[in-house]
Amino acid sequence: MASCFGHFLTMHREMKFFDDIIHRLLLRELHHNGPTDGMHFMLGNQSVRFLKVEFCLIIGLRFGVVPDTTKYAAVENSIHERYFSGADEVSLEEIRGVVTGTEFRKANDAVKLCLLYMLNRILMGVDKRFKIPVWQFQLVEELDAFDAFPWGAHVYRHSIYSFKHALNG
Repeated sequence: MASCFGHFLTMHREMKFFDDIIHRLLLRELHHNGPTDGMHFMLGNQSVRFLKVEFCLIIGLRFGVVPDTTKYAAVENSIHERYFSGADEVSLEEIRGVVTGTEFRKANDAVKLCLLYMLNRILMGVDKRFKIPVWQFQLVEELDAFDAFPWGAHVYRHSIYSFKHALNG
C-alpha cells in the first residue's frame, strides 16, 4: 500500500493547479441577490453561474443533507488511537508520514488513512498542515458510512466558502 501511496504522491506533485485562472475568474465575480450558496461570473459579455448543479456534474460525488458531524462517537481501537494516540490534532503531513513509513496493524488501516488524505488534500485542497477533524477519523472507521456520506455537498460548501474569501486579504 505504501508504494501505491508513493505513486499517488508522485502524481499529485506532477498535477498542475492553474491558480492564475482561478484568480482571474474570481476577479470577475458578480454579486447578486440570488442564492448565497453559489457564485456568478461575467466572462466576456456572458453571465455564467457556478452552483451545486454544475459542481455535482463536475465532481461526481454524492450530494444530500450533510449530517451533524458532532454526533459521531469515538471508536474503540480506531486508527486515530492506534497511530496518533487519539490526539486532538493530526495534520495531513502526519498522516502521510504514517502511510509512507509504518507497518499497518490491521488490513484496512492504510486504505482509511489514504481516504482521509485524498479527501482533504485533493478534494478539499487544504494545506498539508491542515488538522483533520476528529469526526472524519470516526466516520472512516465504517467504510460503508464513509462512502454514503454526502461528500459532494461537504466539498461544495467548503469550496464556495474558500472561493468567496480567496480575495480577502
